[in-house]
Parts: sequence; C-alpha cells; structure tokens
Amino acid sequence: MTELAAVRSEETQKSQVDTETTERFIAEKHIGERIKRLRLKKSMGLVELGKHTGLSASFLSQLETGRVVPTLRNLARIAMVFSKDLSYFFEAEPQAMFRVHRRKERVRLPQTGVDDPTYFFESLGYMVPDRHMDPYFAQFVPLDKNQEPRAHVHPGYEFLYVLEGELDLRHGEHHCTLAAGDAVYFDASTPHSYACSGKKPADALIVTMHQPPPAQPVPVLRPTGPRALAGSPSAAAAGHR
Repeated sequence: MTELAAVRSEETQKSQVDTETTERFIAEKHIGERIKRLRLKKSMGLVELGKHTGLSASFLSQLETGRVVPTLRNLARIAMVFSKDLSYFFEAEPQAMFRVHRRKERVRLPQTGVDDPTYFFESLGYMVPDRHMDPYFAQFVPLDKNQEPRAHVHPGYEFLYVLEGELDLRHGEHHCTLAAGDAVYFDASTPHSYACSGKKPADALIVTMHQPPPAQPVPVLRPTGPRALAGSPSAAAAGHR
C-alpha cells in the first residue's frame, strides 16, 4: 500500500501544473502592464487608484511591475474602476500592424475589365490581412482618340493625390482637372472615372476606404390563422358587440 501510494503521489505531481509554469503564464498576460496602461489613460495616480480599490499604492506599484501576483478579487476591484470585464486581463493582446512593401516586390497590374487599359496600378497594402483601406500607386496613360474612360463604383470612400501630370476626374455630375499636388476625397458609391489629360502619364496615390454595408431592417413577422385573428384588436372588438 505504501508503494502504491507513492506511485499515485508521483503521478499526481506529474499531472499538476508546477509553480514556475503558473508564474510564466501570468507573466505572459502582462497583467501589470495592462493595469498601468488603464491607469495612465485615465491620468490616475497610484494613490487615487488605491482609494477606489481599497488597495495600497505600494501594493499596486508592485502589481504593475510584476513583483506580486494579483488575486481574482483584486483584479475584479481594478476592473470595475475602469469599467472593464475581468476577462480583459486574460484576453490575447492585439498585435501591432506593421508591413513594409518594397518597390521591387510590387506587381504592376492593368485596369481590369477592358482590352485597352487607361491606367496601371500597384497595390501598396497587399500584405496586410483584414485591412480597412486599400492604398494604390496608379499610373494613367494618355488616351487614344477612340478611348473613353470607364466609370466604376464601389462601397466606401476614395482619396486621390496627384503626384505628377494632369488627371481628369468625373464624379457623377462633377468634372475637374487635377494637377500635381492636388487631392480629392469623394463618395465612391457614385460612378467615377479618371483620364490622363496630358501628353505624359499621370501618377497618383489612391486610397479606397471600406465601408460596411448598411444594416438591413429585420421584418416583423405577424402571426396568421385563426389564433392570430382571435387575438387581434378587431376580433376583440367584435366579441364585445
């Protein structure tokens, strides 16, 4: 029995999380740094936070620097001060977005949907996942006599800055010529088109900003049949006649 108990004890120890692993898990959550960020965002000192939580300023300082491990009760007190849920301290932190797009790595693509493109473009954000805007470098070539710029539409908004040359822009009923240094911002859901208006190509930076589709109203389903008629105001009125 003694040997069996020793074996079970050893198996239990193997299945238990050791203290070092626990400490590392807590450290990886950067709880102290998160508390400090919340406090500084509110321009709040340690003493003031201590008054709201009932914890001493020295304890909070050690908590922020990772020298002490917080209890769930203490974390809950701090979370309530900043109107946060307790899970805030354990959620995965978002990674800062940083992507470099080298000129030699970009791909030059022609205008889509036409046989004779009037411009070529290069994506400046193709390596960014789930991006909220699409930046491009575009080069508009001089038109042939028989060429007409093709209008297009898309959700969201668009910003264009002319780097070099001259560019004709049509946006609904608006028509203007943009030169180097000119910029324009417009609703991209209105038909718009560009055309190089000079003898040399026109270069521009274009940024399209995404816009989520408008929320569709949820239809109200009204009950039908005998039960619905029985519960309707007209039916109730008929019953009192």
